[in-house]
Amino acid sequence: MANHAINPDVDFYFDKAEKWQDAITRLRTLVLDCGLNEALKWGCPCYMSEGSNIVLIHTFKEYCALLFFKGALLRDEQQLLIQQSKNVQAARQFRFTDAKEVTSHKTAIKAYVYEAIEIERAGLKVPLKKTAAYEVPEEFQQKLDKKASLKKAFEALTPGRQRAYLLHFAAPKQSKTRESRIEKAIPQIMQGKGLND
Repeated sequence: MANHAINPDVDFYFDKAEKWQDAITRLRTLVLDCGLNEALKWGCPCYMSEGSNIVLIHTFKEYCALLFFKGALLRDEQQLLIQQSKNVQAARQFRFTDAKEVTSHKTAIKAYVYEAIEIERAGLKVPLKKTAAYEVPEEFQQKLDKKASLKKAFEALTPGRQRAYLLHFAAPKQSKTRESRIEKAIPQIMQGKGLND
């Protein structure tokens, strides 16, 4: 491991991950060998190059993973990266279910990390879908049509906040549940707040 890049503030993450400890410790070694600096962000080990986030290590019940922040731009010829959900635009995960998998994919992991560093250095950006590309649920559109102040407040929100609301409203299958979500959110929208503010 490149000692200059280890951050002792992050050690606890590796110590507490009983099920994934061996796998994520191997991932840490590989990522640090690529010359990245380690920081703690969002409660997870995050690896940076020249101040920019490149990759994150995180654990789940069924797997541990490397999350490439701009993974959508990686070549991924071996089809090893996973888009967590259809709404995730830029990030991609490289998932592992045991430490042996990490070791067997060592070359690919390093290649992805180096490519991700180059993408960041080149200043490349993932083209994000515009808010207009998201469907407005019919129940919400009716409210917007009836109440000009709500339409104005919603349009004044940042694109990210608008998308979060649209995805939140559209998720339930039943119209009644969509209606309920919309009703609960209207006061926040009117205050200029996002879904999670």
